[in-house]
Amino acid sequence: MLLDRDLNFVAVNRAYELATEQTSSSLVGRYLFEAFPNDGDAGRRLRESLDRVLTSGEPDTLAYIEYDIPVPASKGGGMTKRYWTAIHAPLTDDSGQVAYILQNTVDITELVQLREAASAPSSLFSGGVALVQRAREAEKVIRDGVGPTQQFRSLFEDAPGMVALLYGPDHVITYANAALKRFFGQRELLGLPVRKAFPELECEEPSGLLGRLDKTYQTGESAVGFATSIRLRDPGSDRLREYFVDLSHHPVASPTGQVSGIFIQGYDRTDAVRGQRHQKFLLDELNHRVKNTLSTVQSLARRSFRATIDREDARRVFEGRILALSNAHNLLSQHHWEAADLAAIARLEFAALPPERITTKGGRFDLSPKAAIALAMVFHELASNALKYGSLAKNDGRVCVRWETRGETLELVWRETGPDLPETQDELKPGFGMRMLERIVTGELEGRLELGLGPSSLTWTLAIPLSELEVAKALLDD
Repeated sequence: MLLDRDLNFVAVNRAYELATEQTSSSLVGRYLFEAFPNDGDAGRRLRESLDRVLTSGEPDTLAYIEYDIPVPASKGGGMTKRYWTAIHAPLTDDSGQVAYILQNTVDITELVQLREAASAPSSLFSGGVALVQRAREAEKVIRDGVGPTQQFRSLFEDAPGMVALLYGPDHVITYANAALKRFFGQRELLGLPVRKAFPELECEEPSGLLGRLDKTYQTGESAVGFATSIRLRDPGSDRLREYFVDLSHHPVASPTGQVSGIFIQGYDRTDAVRGQRHQKFLLDELNHRVKNTLSTVQSLARRSFRATIDREDARRVFEGRILALSNAHNLLSQHHWEAADLAAIARLEFAALPPERITTKGGRFDLSPKAAIALAMVFHELASNALKYGSLAKNDGRVCVRWETRGETLELVWRETGPDLPETQDELKPGFGMRMLERIVTGELEGRLELGLGPSSLTWTLAIPLSELEVAKALLDD
């Protein structure tokens, strides 16, 4: 956190908010000892450390201090005992005078409590020992006389979150830590105004990042945004990619009280936001598929159990169609519901047929989930009709299935050959299968369905627009 010469809060980061269970809005502008009162020895030691920084212009360290902090009213109120390590570093103005004090605080309460527990295994102390060691190393660096600029860098350079300092109304970048440089693709930053370093931000709405920075500089008001959307250009290309960051920016005032710059902290939340969006997409997609599946099952049931056919036959017809639907779902699930190969769909639906009497010919063709289910039902209807009334009802009949693309259309031909096949429309057996074919091909897939009859042959020709079948080539930007 950052204090001015009067020990008023200027800025606090997210880690400080979590450690103290306070919010930036409740702290910025308040006197330190009003927000965290302590009239005892701990309060005296903290005040003396800060006074030494203001007087000497040198950093000061409290390697170990017991300092109680208030508990939020929502959690019962009162005070709670906490143990800290704190490093106080001066930040000077152009004249070399101390303008601010930067406090780097580490909460070591858990370490102290563990060490006080006689039964606690030594392995639990490894993380806490590392914290104390870091505090000792930092204290040694300060005592060896490292200047405030280097101290500022040592505090923030390797921090997991992004840190930057901006100066002036143009928001010139005077400091950017390693995490921020990695996030922005190692592009040139230092010494450049934000608008020049990130020209793509000029296309944002007034409420975008540049607008919020301008508002903070003009009004002196801190701002915090969670999962803020930022569109940045990929290095070496004109492609814009969307990122999401938790971003806080706080005004930095000069000794005269005027805003001279902005202190920024940020955390990359892109993966988390995309994960949440993908999860919502999956849930919405699951809901959509369940509704579609139920609708399909209801349609099959209505048509299968109509009063004009035998109930036992209807049951077998219905079970067969449900099995065909299930086979298609299983195949799609194996491919994460992204696509299914047409040949694989055919193999599944023809599995119960005599393989020596079935011939398939066609290249790989990836179907969308909707098209895969539709063609699975088509194959099932055609195979069922062939077994009941067509070429497979006789011992010497055969079926040949082929498919190929012709321009913007997939042509799929089902040809049956054998004795006693119908040669005229009047000889065709009326039934649900034929109506089902027409409903799927011309209705769901917006294609054409033609029946050709000849001596010892029966041919169904399906012409379906590729736009109704293919998996989309343009994937969503990740």
